[in-house]
Amino acid sequence: MPSLKLLSYVNQGRKMQKKRLGKSDIEVAPIAFGGNVFGWTIDEKKSFEMLDAFMASGFNFIDTADTYPRWVPGNRGGGSETIIGKWLKWRNSRNKVIIATKVGGDMGEGRNLSKKYILKQVEDSLRRLQTDYIDLYQTHHDDPTTPVEDTLSAYAQLIKEGKVRMIGASNLSKDRLTGSLETAIQNNLPVYQTLQPLYNLYEREKFETDYKGICEKYGLSVLPYYSLASGFLSGKYRSDNDISKSLRGKGIKKKYINERGFKILRALDKIAGEYQSQPATIAIAWLLSKSLVTAPVVSVTNTHQLEEIIKATSIHLNNEAIEVLEEN
Repeated sequence: MPSLKLLSYVNQGRKMQKKRLGKSDIEVAPIAFGGNVFGWTIDEKKSFEMLDAFMASGFNFIDTADTYPRWVPGNRGGGSETIIGKWLKWRNSRNKVIIATKVGGDMGEGRNLSKKYILKQVEDSLRRLQTDYIDLYQTHHDDPTTPVEDTLSAYAQLIKEGKVRMIGASNLSKDRLTGSLETAIQNNLPVYQTLQPLYNLYEREKFETDYKGICEKYGLSVLPYYSLASGFLSGKYRSDNDISKSLRGKGIKKKYINERGFKILRALDKIAGEYQSQPATIAIAWLLSKSLVTAPVVSVTNTHQLEEIIKATSIHLNNEAIEVLEEN
């Protein structure tokens, strides 16, 4: 269950401001819980505890994928969805939660977005999630061998059958994303309403150069993943000793432990001091300062981390703070 300190913060009379996903009627609180940690860095019991704390804090949006956590030795995928499904049944909370999952990742046979494959995979996801509908079904990775019409027609059937409420995209090239959007509009097929890109304070250029304009033009809600750069932006990885304590350590060292990374951490430390906060809180508050961002996807493994993330929703960075953060 949530810590007393966390519940005390939650119950200070604040009302969670929800945002609409794209042009749909689905509204979510401004943080999505990233389910990639379920069955990986936290077990089922701890996952339940974190989901309880997240919901008790006023949030309602959970993001996962059929492949999570396939990268764990011996895992065939589906573990995260299974844990979420057990929790939904245990808490009888399906009508209180917005569930997003994904299709098109490699489940052992390569990436596939054909209609036949999607119609099969959605049944597996529904079974694992122990629900009869998915709120947001997202194209996880591109399959350039499949025409976008085929993929969108699968989604059209699922929406008609009531198994999916709306669709979104994640790792599509800018050309395939634009092509999908135009094809959907021209052929009266379901239109992607969200984009889940790699976007954080360290990794800004690709989204801001290639995707920002597309999201503005088509009204897509942005749901950034790796919002804390695999935890690097929390400031807890600053030495080899820090890195050695984490399953993500090697990847973090290779990607973020460099001169630019340390400059960004120093900027986060500075702004966190000014706002009497923590680097992770400021990193998420920076994302929430962007008008296109609806709900960053954030993975946490304990209630202390959750507290830091929650507080980001109450911090409004001024222009000077944003300039400092974006200098590097």
